[in-house]
Amino acid sequence: MGLDRATLLGHSLGAINAYQFAARHPERVTALINAEGCAELGLDGSNPLAFVLNLPEGSAPDREAFVAQIGPFAPHFESAVRERPGGTWGLHFHPQDIYDSEDQVHGDHWADWTGSTCPALLVRGAKGGVLPAEQAAQMVTRRPGTHLVELETDHFVYANDPAGFAAAVRDFLTTV
Repeated sequence: MGLDRATLLGHSLGAINAYQFAARHPERVTALINAEGCAELGLDGSNPLAFVLNLPEGSAPDREAFVAQIGPFAPHFESAVRERPGGTWGLHFHPQDIYDSEDQVHGDHWADWTGSTCPALLVRGAKGGVLPAEQAAQMVTRRPGTHLVELETDHFVYANDPAGFAAAVRDFLTTV
């Protein structure tokens, strides 16, 4: 793309990837937006995405039938339902892959989080997000130039409070 510098925005694992890039290439990042990306994750051996293993792996003859199979997870994963080759409907990912990906990112990432000094926005879902309030407060304290916004939603801050997320990002970007 020919960009020398950019603002990075990432959610969850993408947020971790964004701040890892900023730590390794601080001269290339003008600002950082971290939506629900933890600085330490799974140190107790737990996987906060274990619930995805309860999602159906199968398919259904139409979209509505598959969404019904998702049950209480439909509000979070309805947008991930796609038509498959052959005309059946299912998720565009395998739940086990999501679980395994989460497991592989577990660890202590404080050095990466504090490894850059560009302005940063940390967005946390206050109602069931992955990022605990105590850790978010530590992330702000340990990394100067970090501003915290908590939205009254879950881990999927951008999807379940798009107006609040957009306002937080817009307000932050006006300061950099």
